[in-house]
Amino acid sequence: MNKLLAALIASLFAVGAYAADAAKPAASAAEAKADKKAEKKAEKADKKAAEAKPAASAAKPAASAAKKDEKKA
Repeated sequence: MNKLLAALIASLFAVGAYAADAAKPAASAAEAKADKKAEKKAEKADKKAAEAKPAASAAKPAASAAKKDEKKA
């Protein structure tokens, strides 16, 4: 009876350790998905900022040309 009890307890520890290892990849997969989502969001924001900069810089030469015209007049 003691051997049976020892075998049951040992199997519980083994199953518990196996279950804990199985849960780790799922958690890291969820973290990886969240990281990927955050990276996509950051890339979108960078892209949006990059598109906004050329429009702002395009307005500057027009403004400086207007200033030059005012100085000539």
